[in-house]
Amino acid sequence: MLSNFLSNTFKIQSIINKTLIESKDIDNAMHLFSSITNKSNYMYTVMFKGLITNNVAEKVLDLFDEMKIEPDQFNLSILFNACAVLNNNRAMKTGKKLLDEMPENYRNHNVISTSAINMLMKFGDVETAQRIFRSIKVKDIISYNVMMKGYIENKTFEKALGLFEQIHLSLTNVTYTIVFNACAKLCNDRAMKIGKKLL
Repeated sequence: MLSNFLSNTFKIQSIINKTLIESKDIDNAMHLFSSITNKSNYMYTVMFKGLITNNVAEKVLDLFDEMKIEPDQFNLSILFNACAVLNNNRAMKTGKKLLDEMPENYRNHNVISTSAINMLMKFGDVETAQRIFRSIKVKDIISYNVMMKGYIENKTFEKALGLFEQIHLSLTNVTYTIVFNACAKLCNDRAMKIGKKLL
């Protein structure tokens, strides 16, 4: 009985994924999803991702409003991304509420924290983004990249370079692109020195 249920659940998830990602048939995917009685966090993750991929992030928040289970770490990360993409009043309200109510054990999770930082930077809330960044115990290069990119988006280019100078990790192509962008925007002696050093 359980094996049949799991098999059917997997089939439904596969159909939703195929309908959303390959066929871009949002209406049918939403209809199929609404017919599922016991929706899992993973099913919500599949739907959220598919809707964002199809540029209908607003529908992610619609689904979240109907969600009867607590969002897990994967749901939260994607919800923060949806709020960042939308960047409107509803997204700001939802994103900040999610952040306030987020369980304590998720607060030092790099993927969730990085998604939250990206969202807050899109909202222009640099101060809260900085606070979350400082709270990450073991920062990876993705965290640094997102933080520096956020500084640039908020036109605080000096802070982006200041953060870059604190990195003691292997740089990625994304890091180079972000730092060169900051240097180009500033175009002062410090920026020129850093830019030339990276070449």
